[in-house]
Amino acid sequence: MRKLLALLALLGVAALAAPTWAQDKPAAPAVTTTTTVTDTVKVDAKAGTVTETVKVEEKKEEAKPAPAPTPNKGDVAWMLTSTALVIMMSIPGLALFYGGMVRSKNMLSVLMQVFVTFSLITVIWCVYGYSLAFTEGNAFFGGLDRLFLRGAIPDALNGEYAMAATFSKGVVIPEIVFVAFQATFAAITCCLIVGALAERMKFSAVLVFMLVWFTFAYAPIAHMVWFWMGPDAYTDPKLVDAVNAKAGYIWQMGALDFAGGTVVHINAGVAGLVGAYILGRRIGWGKEAMSPHNLPLTMTGAALLWVGWFGFNAGSALEAGNSAALAFINTFLATACAVLAWTFLEWLFKGKPSMLGAASGAVAGLVAITPAAGNVGIPGAFVIGLVAGALCLWGVNGLKRMLRADDSLDVFGVHAVGGIIGALLTGVFNDPSLGGPGFVSDWVTAKMITVADYSIASQVWTQFKAVVITIIWTGVVAFVAFKIADLIVGLRVSEEDEREGLDTTYHGEAAYHG
Repeated sequence: MRKLLALLALLGVAALAAPTWAQDKPAAPAVTTTTTVTDTVKVDAKAGTVTETVKVEEKKEEAKPAPAPTPNKGDVAWMLTSTALVIMMSIPGLALFYGGMVRSKNMLSVLMQVFVTFSLITVIWCVYGYSLAFTEGNAFFGGLDRLFLRGAIPDALNGEYAMAATFSKGVVIPEIVFVAFQATFAAITCCLIVGALAERMKFSAVLVFMLVWFTFAYAPIAHMVWFWMGPDAYTDPKLVDAVNAKAGYIWQMGALDFAGGTVVHINAGVAGLVGAYILGRRIGWGKEAMSPHNLPLTMTGAALLWVGWFGFNAGSALEAGNSAALAFINTFLATACAVLAWTFLEWLFKGKPSMLGAASGAVAGLVAITPAAGNVGIPGAFVIGLVAGALCLWGVNGLKRMLRADDSLDVFGVHAVGGIIGALLTGVFNDPSLGGPGFVSDWVTAKMITVADYSIASQVWTQFKAVVITIIWTGVVAFVAFKIADLIVGLRVSEEDEREGLDTTYHGEAAYHG
């Protein structure tokens, strides 16, 4: 009897649990049930009776929460490497590229403006810039949750670090790594503008302008284009609209920008053009020779930019995986195509291919592939590189003459024009039927858009709207920022200082002696 009752009790529990066991992929239970069977036998010798009691007890306990995702060491190593590569492409890469193109009397002034601007933006990025760009706020500005990076390292003593989302569910990297990586983007974007203002703007005015423009142009545009709640926020179809509403305005539109066509290049290029108009032309522009003084330095800078750009583009995948590999090969290929397009067209129309042209073609290709790097396939890289080399050559020649602006180092003609080309063609070659990877159409299931559902016209229209918003926003902010700098410290150096050169008049040094 005792064994029979115990067996029946266990079978009863098994019957109740059977539906759960029958599931092929059981979900993590919210409650854990523990069953205890107690068999007690009581013997009464006086009465000559035996009493048997079987007691079944069930104890319910809350299940332990699933462990938080931990970063993959390979992803972290790749992101740290990418961050270092972008620092290299800024200082010394961009500094040498620009420095070689100005006259020798202004070499150090350009190096100084790039070097100090990079440092200034890095600091204010960690003070409030990151928070404005990459925390939840509204569709245009983030909040102040990460002011001074508060909360990025909750408990350093016990090794507790906040994590940042990537583009895959359950895959994260330490937030401080993401902070550092994005800091390099913010810093180099501001440094790019220096090229349009070279040889005639006060050093103090450059710094005031950068502070204002970064706060009200770069940070909000980065937020609008790149901020979203991450893939792990999409857990239920019913929550999709609410989660999307927390993202940046341009992200909500569905615009694609892998590594900064709008945020970096169009943003900087338009700001540079506005500055060129407000500052006015350099003394002797169009009358005196203003040839680059050291093309070997420019070529060296371009080569460093090319190498560093692999961190810029492939690092924007945020993981060491297929997306990074695609961005890497596209960056490699498109740049080479742009060099050839620029070189052979210049050879055709001007009679001689130039080293400056080849270096400029490389930068044009790098710029144009930036928004497309992980968003297009190999065919897209071929086309974007070739088109960028051709149109940016026109941008620094025919378009520049039309605009009548002294954009000293062709920031608009290369970065804005190249960024626009890349942004629009991303909408074309993201199409899976043209070899593109497409995009995620449902973040709850991570389902990719199908060939049948992809519309080139619709996506190009979305890309176009993102370009227009960026141009208008940064153009207005740049105008205001230049005016503020003019009111505070004045924009332009004196005619005497400009003629003598800014190296000695503003920095008390000379790049060359003898």
